[in-house]
Amino acid sequence: MFKTLTENWVAKLLSFIFAVILWFFVMGEQKLEVGYAVPLELRNMPSGMMVANEVPSLVDVRISGPRTLLVNLRPSDISLAVDLKDLQPGLTSFKRLEERLNIPSALKVTRLSPSFVDVKLERIQEKKVPVRVELSGLPAEGFQVGAVKANPVQVLVQGAESELKNVSEVVTEPVDLEGVKQSFTMIVPINYRGKYTNLKDQKTVDVGVAIEEMPQPEAETNSGSSQQ
Repeated sequence: MFKTLTENWVAKLLSFIFAVILWFFVMGEQKLEVGYAVPLELRNMPSGMMVANEVPSLVDVRISGPRTLLVNLRPSDISLAVDLKDLQPGLTSFKRLEERLNIPSALKVTRLSPSFVDVKLERIQEKKVPVRVELSGLPAEGFQVGAVKANPVQVLVQGAESELKNVSEVVTEPVDLEGVKQSFTMIVPINYRGKYTNLKDQKTVDVGVAIEEMPQPEAETNSGSSQQ
């Protein structure tokens, strides 16, 4: 039996090696489907404009193809970008996003969500609006609030033109007056969080609050009746 096994061992070894190579070849040609979360990049933003709508930051992509290609395809190897160069203000639809993927030609996109994106561009504008000081709590008994001043009295807000036209003021974080008996000045953050607008430079204001004693009521005088 041993003699039978060792006869033509070279031919048998070559046959085994050929079978292994064939197995790897067949396995490599098997189809595979893999999902990726691909970052969506917006390139060449026109000067003086901004995106003023919700645009997904990631696109779900499913790719099929030969196993040998997919097992070596890393997420960092895949990119997806739309070019905003020379676009005018308004809404632009970018369709057939699968054609913008940089993947080997042997691979096929089987699913892409979303399959298109809408990008709304607006001009960036600035607007000066007043600052309103928000107060909370009450001074100590016998005291009242006098003048309340913010410095600066106005700040610049910048952002999408359509949102900016509806911004009429900005408000500070609440200034606590609970139990206060004397005037004070403090630095207070401005509480403004626009969707497509933001404070340009000034993020805080100096707030001065005057606390005054309440005027004492005049003592009542008892006037006796004149007796004739």
